[in-house]
Formats: sequence, structure tokens, C-alpha cells
Amino acid sequence: MPEVVLSAQNLVKHYPIRKGVLKRTVGQVKAVDGVTFDLHKGETLGIVGESGCGKSTLGRLLMRLEDPTSGSVAFQGEDWSGASGREMRRLRRNIQIVFQDPYTSLNPRMTVGDIVGEPFEIHPDVVPKGGRRKRVQELLDLVGLNPEHINRYPHQFSGGQRQRIGIARGIALNPSVLICDEPVSALDVSVQAQVVNLMEKLQDELGLAYVFIAHDLSVVRHISDRVGVMYLGRMAELGEEDEVYSRPTHPYTQALLSAVPVPDPTLRGKREQIVLVGDVPSPANPPSGCRFHTRCWKAQDRCTTEEPQLVLRPDGHGEHLSACHFAEARAVVETVDVSDVQPDLRFSTTDVADIPGVDDGPDGVVEERSDVLHDDADRAPQDITRLVDEQPDDHRTP
Repeated sequence: MPEVVLSAQNLVKHYPIRKGVLKRTVGQVKAVDGVTFDLHKGETLGIVGESGCGKSTLGRLLMRLEDPTSGSVAFQGEDWSGASGREMRRLRRNIQIVFQDPYTSLNPRMTVGDIVGEPFEIHPDVVPKGGRRKRVQELLDLVGLNPEHINRYPHQFSGGQRQRIGIARGIALNPSVLICDEPVSALDVSVQAQVVNLMEKLQDELGLAYVFIAHDLSVVRHISDRVGVMYLGRMAELGEEDEVYSRPTHPYTQALLSAVPVPDPTLRGKREQIVLVGDVPSPANPPSGCRFHTRCWKAQDRCTTEEPQLVLRPDGHGEHLSACHFAEARAVVETVDVSDVQPDLRFSTTDVADIPGVDDGPDGVVEERSDVLHDDADRAPQDITRLVDEQPDDHRTP
């Protein structure tokens, strides 16, 4: 196994709930409540889950943008949870972040050159002052932007280009780890693919390790080597990409995968969709025992009192980490090879010849059938003439 570059051990982040004139603490929002994982060199770890499950808070804890309530974060074996001042600045250059919204993560009053070159002002030993402009242009070219646009402002770029600027700023200090907090969720689908391909290219060239936070399961599967599924501040399942997507053992993961739309129309109705009942509990008052038991169809008395641990559990072909007392692999419909699947009759008549009003002419040329399109061959020209005559003079076509 490659070396571990980033390790999180039992990370906890609770936000106090204060009320009254004296702002007394009356509760805690348990955003992240005991998350443990290792990130290896050159690996992409995908973090998925519903909104509010603690994904973004976890990313900020890894960057030390938020101080953990308890637990530790270690970079290459060096614990930096208690670091401060000069030591914190030295460690942080090795872990950078790309934020979700490219519209608000860039200062609108700064040029692209100033935004990408700002890390060099904080860490002047990385690039000499006389060579910073050239280095910024190299970074812009590396992420697919025109180096000549170094003096432009963020509002002069599209959303995808702004996210590329954020990526260029993130890799400016040659970090070992890049935290990607939903970097493509605010972009169009075609632009998402471009940004994801760019990140894979940079990973191969620079040897980066990614923590890729997203809620889009298809994007996470495309880019990730391992995937972790979070629910209410805890890790529900963690394993290799193929293990989690093809052989999920946690009921919550199975429900998420069953909700993903199937692109092949012949498979619609061929799989069972798992519909969860009830609402997501509040992180300020999570359920006892297993946090998913209030919505789980497998829940028993044990689940309400005993908290399941994230340990290795069998998945049919091996084993991977899952936090469920009754973990059991469940088949997921594959959409790659459907040769042995009976097609849906609703989509079996898609030939041109089956469309009313259209016939295949000689050599496959499509021809209109005037007998179907018009009951009376002379009717259409008369109708068009009548509509033109009824228009006012200033709207007539000469």
C-alpha cells in the first residue's frame, strides 16, 4: 500500500446552541461525530451523503479551517491538531482546498494574477519575487486557461473557468493533498466533465491525493479510488469504489444507489427502488444506537440501543468497512451489459418507420407521407395564405 499522507482519527466537531440574553449553551449540533480514515499518496477518496451530513465540515476540519472538538488530524504522521502560528503555516501549504462556489470563492476586486499569486505572498520561499508572474502564467496554462488573461477579473470568466482559477490557486504551492469541497456541483454537466478530467490529469502529473466531497454519486464513482458514505456526521460505509457501488452492505448506501436514475430506458422498471420513510433526524438530537434506524427497514431492538461500529463485514466477494449490525450485500442493477435483459416494450418501437407520418424512402431516405400529414393536399397552402392575409400590414413578410 502507498504511504499514508493524511490520517483522521475520531474527528468530532460540535457547534454549541446558545439561547437567551446570556447566550447559555443549551445543546450541541453534532456536525461530525467520530470520523476515522486514512488517505494514501496519489489516491482519491470520495465522500458522499445527503445535504447536512457533515461532508463540508469534515473538509474544513482536515484543512484546520475549523478547530475540532476532539480527535486528531495527522499529515505524514505529524499531528497538526494543536499546531499554531508558524508551524500551522508550514503544514497548511501541504494541504489546500478548492471551494464549492466559484462565484464567491474569488475576490472580485483582484485580478486573476493576484488571486493565483496570493499564496506566494504568504509563502515567499516557494517562488522568488521576480519569477511569480511567470509562475502564475504557467499555472493558468496548466489548468487550461489563456496565460494572457492574467490581468482580467473574475467576472470576465465563465463558471467553469472560475473553477479552474480556484484549482490553479489550490495547486500553486505544490501541495500533497487537495480538499475538493463539491467543486463541480455548481457547474453544467458538460463543464463538470471537463473539470473532472482536468483534476485527473493534474493528479497524474503532480501526484496529488484528493479528498473529493460531492453528492453526485456518478461523479464520485468516476474519479474515486475509495468511497466513504456519511450519514448524520458519521461514516456509514467505506471501501473501494467497486465494493461500495456494486456490493453495498449498509442499507443507507443501498437506498442512495437505488435512487440514481438509470440512463438505459430498457432497464426502467427492472429494479426495485428503495424508498426511505420519514425525515432525516436533526443533528442536534440524533437517535440513540444506530443513527439510521429511524428510517431503516432492517431495524430491530438492538439497533435502537447499540451503536454499530465501522468494521470489516462480508460483502459476498470479500469484506469492507460497514457500520450496520445486519450488513448484507444487495445486488445493484448494472447498466453496462444488458444483452440478456428483456427490453421494455414501451421503448421497443423507436424505428423511423414506426413513427406516424414518416416512411423510409429508397436507400433509407426518410420521406414525409402527405396522406397522413394532411387530409387534403390543397388545404395547407390555403391555410397559410389565409393566416398571412389576416396579419396586419406592418407584420406581413414581403
